[in-house]
Amino acid sequence: MSVDQHSNPFEERLSAALHDTGNVFEADRSALTDGGRTWGRRMRVRRRAAVLGGAAGIALVGVGGALLLPGGSGGGEDGRTSAASRAEVTAGAQGTPAPVSGEELIRTLKGLLPDGKFSGEEGRGTDSPLGPFAKVVYNDGKGPAAVGIGLQRVEPGGSQAREATLCPDKVLAPYDSCATSTLADGSKFMMFKGYMDPDRHTDTRAWSAVLVTPQGQMVSAGEWNSAAEKGEPVSRPAPPLSASQLRELATAPQWRAAVDAIPERAGKPSAASSTPPPSADGSAVRETLAGLVPDRLEVVSKGGQEEEYAYLVLDDGEGKSFVQINVQRDMRDVAHQLYGSAETLPDGTQVATQQGPGEKGAAGVVMWTVDTMRADGRRVVISAFNTGAQHEDATRDAPALSMEEIRTIALSPRWDDLT
Repeated sequence: MSVDQHSNPFEERLSAALHDTGNVFEADRSALTDGGRTWGRRMRVRRRAAVLGGAAGIALVGVGGALLLPGGSGGGEDGRTSAASRAEVTAGAQGTPAPVSGEELIRTLKGLLPDGKFSGEEGRGTDSPLGPFAKVVYNDGKGPAAVGIGLQRVEPGGSQAREATLCPDKVLAPYDSCATSTLADGSKFMMFKGYMDPDRHTDTRAWSAVLVTPQGQMVSAGEWNSAAEKGEPVSRPAPPLSASQLRELATAPQWRAAVDAIPERAGKPSAASSTPPPSADGSAVRETLAGLVPDRLEVVSKGGQEEEYAYLVLDDGEGKSFVQINVQRDMRDVAHQLYGSAETLPDGTQVATQQGPGEKGAAGVVMWTVDTMRADGRRVVISAFNTGAQHEDATRDAPALSMEEIRTIALSPRWDDLT
C-alpha cells in the first residue's frame, strides 16, 4: 500500500480551509496519508482541492473551481446590481441574504480588477453544496494570468480561522515572503508570495491574500503568472496584481456581503450532526515524539500544527533528517483504503510500511514510513527523510531513524494518552 505522507503543507491547508464545505470522499491515498501537507489540519478522506485555506494563500487555490470559494460582487459598467448590494437589499427586506450566482461572482471579480481582457471565466454560486468560487484569466497586455476569489464561513476564533492567516514554516515549504497583520476592525490578514511547486521544478508563482473577519467571514484571493495554476506555461515574470492591489481585492467589502449569502450548511455542521471528539494537541504530539527519539540523536528544530501534526529535525552528526507525524482519532472508516493486506498484530493493530522516493524534484530524497492503526481506529503515521526539509535535496544517504526505530516509536503506548 502506498503511504504518501509528504507534500506541500500550504496546498492542503488551503484545500481544507476553502473546501471544507464539501467533505467529498474519494479513495485518494495521498489525501488520506499526507500528514505534512495538511499543515495542522486533520487528515480526512475528502477531496483535497488546493484552496487558499491559509498561509499558502490562494496561491494554491485551484482556479479550476474546486479550490476557490466564490467571491462577492461589484457593479460593472453595465450598471447591473452587484452581488453584494443585491444580498444587502434582500437581507433588509427579508432578513436573510438571497443566494448569489456564480455569474454574479464572476462579474464582481471582473469589476474589481484593473482594465484588461478576460477569458476562461468559471464560477459557482453561494447555494452550491460544493462551495462558491469565481475565477478568470486576466490579461493586462503583459500576458494571461489566472486570478481567483474564494469565500467561506469559518467558526469565529476557531482553529481554522486562526490557521488561515498563519505564515507557514519554511521547513515545510519554501516561499519568498509572508506577512500577517490585524486590521482596524479586528480582522486578520495575510499576504503570501510563493510558488505552485514547493520543489520549484516549475516557475509558476502563486501569490495570495487571506482575510478572516471576527464574524467568521473568510475571503481568499489568489493570482498566478500563468493562465492556470497547473498545466499552462508561465506567461509573465510575476502575477499581474501588485501586493497592494491584491490586498484591495481581498478586502473589498462586497465579498463579506456575499459570504453572508452562503447557507449555514456550507459553513458549519447542522445541529443534528454529532460533535467529533477533540483532536490530539499538536504540542503534545511534538513533545511526545521528541521524548521517544533515541538519545543518540539531537533535536535541532521542531514545529507543527495546533492539532495532530508535528515534525522534528534530527541530527546524529552525519546530516539533518526531517521526521513528521500525524496522530488521529478513530479512522476505521478508511482502514480498508489505508492498510489492505498490512500486517496485523495480536492486539489488532495494523501496520503498513513503505520505503521509497521522497518529494519530487528534491535530488536523492527518500522517505521511510510506518503507518499504524489500533483496533479502536487510533492512527499514528510517521515518516522520516534523509534531508532536513522534505523539499530540499538529500543531506545524507538514509534517514537518521531506522525502519525498526520508526516502528517502535509509532507503536509506543504513549500515543494512547493523546488520542
